[in-house]
Amino acid sequence: MRDGRRVVVIGGGLAGIAAALDCAEAGARVTLLEVRRRLGGAAYSFERDGLRIDNGQHVFLRRCVAYRALLARLGSEHGVSVQRRLEIPVLRPGAEPIRLRRNRLPAPLHLAGALARYRPLSIAQRLSAARTALALARLDPSDRALDRLTFGDWLARHGQGPDAVGALWDLIALPTLNLPAAQASLALGAFVFRNGLLSSADAADIGFHTRSLSETIGEPAARALRAAGVEVRLGWRAERLERTASGFEVRGRGGRSATGEAEQGGDRQDRDGDGVQWAGESEDSAAGGEGDGLSAEVAIVAVPHARAATLLAQLTPTLARRLGALGSSPIVNLHVLYDRQVCELPFAAGVGTPVQYLFDRTAAAGAPAGSQYLAVSLSAAEREMGMSVEALRERYLPALRRLLPRAREAKVERFLATREHAATFRAVPGVAALRPRAETSVPGLVLAGNWTATGWPATLEGAVLSGHTAARRALLQLGGGPRESASA
Repeated sequence: MRDGRRVVVIGGGLAGIAAALDCAEAGARVTLLEVRRRLGGAAYSFERDGLRIDNGQHVFLRRCVAYRALLARLGSEHGVSVQRRLEIPVLRPGAEPIRLRRNRLPAPLHLAGALARYRPLSIAQRLSAARTALALARLDPSDRALDRLTFGDWLARHGQGPDAVGALWDLIALPTLNLPAAQASLALGAFVFRNGLLSSADAADIGFHTRSLSETIGEPAARALRAAGVEVRLGWRAERLERTASGFEVRGRGGRSATGEAEQGGDRQDRDGDGVQWAGESEDSAAGGEGDGLSAEVAIVAVPHARAATLLAQLTPTLARRLGALGSSPIVNLHVLYDRQVCELPFAAGVGTPVQYLFDRTAAAGAPAGSQYLAVSLSAAEREMGMSVEALRERYLPALRRLLPRAREAKVERFLATREHAATFRAVPGVAALRPRAETSVPGLVLAGNWTATGWPATLEGAVLSGHTAARRALLQLGGGPRESASA
């Protein structure tokens, strides 16, 4: 198709990367614009005091086949590992670790043994939870009626009290939906449990990034895009998207990198007055200079939904208002470097503690020999977003000592917090009606991002799937093929 027809992809996260590669592979001339000085979007790393620190703990499941296939395409699948069998160590203050581990039976019996031995719940609560899981497996996540209810209300109607929700259901809901069950959409809750845990025995085996996110996503993506002939402009802020007679004009400002050359480094890390390390660089990090423009027949908008709403306000105000209504949920990560090993587990969940999940990132971060670097991931972290670093330290270091006895004698060498105030869209009831399809009512304008109508929550898998869908729609429009009915 390399006949001069051009696609511009605005946004260099997973959705934009997948879309750009697909379009280039089909023969389109592709330019990818990214405001930051690196690729990867919300999944990236930075260096601090000799440590390679990921902005968040982006785990995935064996079922996330699109994400895993993209890593293979980038040549970085060696930077991840997947459990041979689902196993979640659960830590409680003053108690021995418990392991939620699947057996070899087919779903849903693969979790029966783990639930039967799950000591945070009474025997009666375990039996009730099993019945509730079977009822949940019978729900259809695509039923729009489910999106009018909260997952918590549905659980309560099925006999799941606050203790059971906190010790079991939120163990999965919080990290996948970035909301507690009490606030989350039943439709998305049903999707997570039905498709992730209850559909097949190995679907929920957990995948981890054994190398830093930049090594696994951003840097190999730059090489793959260059090899595919994609022009990548980093540090380039798209400010306006205008309709023209032949397509679109993207107006913006920023530096221009060589074709396909990713400039690593230079990320601006903002701190507040308390010395908080913020995870997301400012979108104003684009270099200054004269305004620039880029023309294309098709535009794929693959930036976060709030930013997309701003770009689309003039072209399609109705869609922009919908995106603005999606809202957001924050995630906070705490990074603790101990002078010795305090935890033998690669990761663990917490029950009866403010610590939701912790991960051993010692090797991936290149921590000094003999030390241990633990990352604590806090989803739906509205409270923590308003806390100073010192307040977080005072709350979470004692909590870690209660979970990890060896931490009581260890010295904390470093403690910092990374914050994503708009980490995901807000997965509350009604969100399904707000999430748009890839194709819009504006010819040639296509959307990508985990906030689009993928059916998935805001996940790595959803982002990649959205990129593939956007590329298909863009290529059909370039080729004059049939279009799906627009939804804007």
